[in-house]
Amino acid sequence: MDTMIDRLDQDRIRDAVGRAEERTAGEIVPVVVPRSDDYEVAVWRGIGAAMLFVLTGVLLTLQFYDGWGLGWLFAPWGVALSVLVAGTTGGLLARYVYPLQRVLAGSDRLDETVHRRALQAFIEEEVFDTRDRTGILVFVSLREHRIEVLGDTGINQQVEPGDWAEVVARIQRGIQNDNLTNGLVEAVEMCGDLLERRGVDIRPEDENELTDSVRTPRQESNDD
Repeated sequence: MDTMIDRLDQDRIRDAVGRAEERTAGEIVPVVVPRSDDYEVAVWRGIGAAMLFVLTGVLLTLQFYDGWGLGWLFAPWGVALSVLVAGTTGGLLARYVYPLQRVLAGSDRLDETVHRRALQAFIEEEVFDTRDRTGILVFVSLREHRIEVLGDTGINQQVEPGDWAEVVARIQRGIQNDNLTNGLVEAVEMCGDLLERRGVDIRPEDENELTDSVRTPRQESNDD
């Protein structure tokens, strides 16, 4: 995921933002993060599920197995060791196998966490700090496969939330093609087109109030 961020063509994205902002009063702020949370709950769920699964298997084995092997499993330490190894393995898989982590965390938690992180980015990157409140946050959280577009009040008066769906789809397509730069460039261009259609017109005295570069804040505990 860091590799995808490291490969971003900052100049192309900056130029796309500049071109879009030359046509409208919008101030577009792209933000890409490796993840929005560590999802410790997924790790604990992985531990619990693995331990329960193995413990069930051990109990069934003790109940029905009448062979000469597996003598160690019939000792208390054998049961304890099996469950401990299962829990450790489940926790490691839940931490480092991201598709499994997403399943264990649950779609609702992912949605809520990414939305909360997007709101945090909105404040941290000062998207609100424009004269006519025309800032737009384009937020991409890679591990969760989630994208949000948040407009400030001056944008939301003229653009409906559903209007951003195609912008999100363009970024998703870029990620699927392993080219996040193209996805962001096309999405930014679409933002400019949308704002033009919705009448978010540039004013003669308009200034570039927010920097055009893509922001890639990293978390201190980043392990991606």
